[in-house]
Amino acid sequence: MTLFALTGTPGVGKTTISKGLRAKGYDVIDLHQYIVDNGLLGSFDKKMDSFNVDTCALSGSLEHLKNKEHTVILDGHLAHFVDCDTIIVIRCAPSVIYERLERRGYDHEKILENVQAEVLDVILCESIDTGLPTFEIDCTSLTVDESVERTEDIIHKKTNDYQPGNVNWTEEMEKWF
Repeated sequence: MTLFALTGTPGVGKTTISKGLRAKGYDVIDLHQYIVDNGLLGSFDKKMDSFNVDTCALSGSLEHLKNKEHTVILDGHLAHFVDCDTIIVIRCAPSVIYERLERRGYDHEKILENVQAEVLDVILCESIDTGLPTFEIDCTSLTVDESVERTEDIIHKKTNDYQPGNVNWTEEMEKWF
């Protein structure tokens, strides 16, 4: 069994890619729903406007997945904190993330927090720091099918085009900070 973490800043397209992967027969777990269903939400942090999640407890609760004989994909912005085999970081242009989160009704401060996290490669850096094989896909100008195909490339170990460092939003720094 291979366990993949499909992660990235909120608004990059993880859920859309996951739907496409499910349609192709992959076993995809919505990590947010799993956290809610298994009572892993911690206290609510008003300042961060989110719940705290004990990522060690989350990872431990998913140990049973290592007994699966097929590929399992964890979809969520915390997926890279789970003990897995490979991390796939989905990336997207900050301006696109801004628009998507605005349509979702996020408040301005929360949108900026997520956009700035994308500009600064926060999730990519956290993923690389795990020491696990980490790859990134910029889905900004890709169709859903193209994004799913590139994700499948990584699942099937065709990773040369997806090495970390291929996505760079530094030219956007002045706009968002």
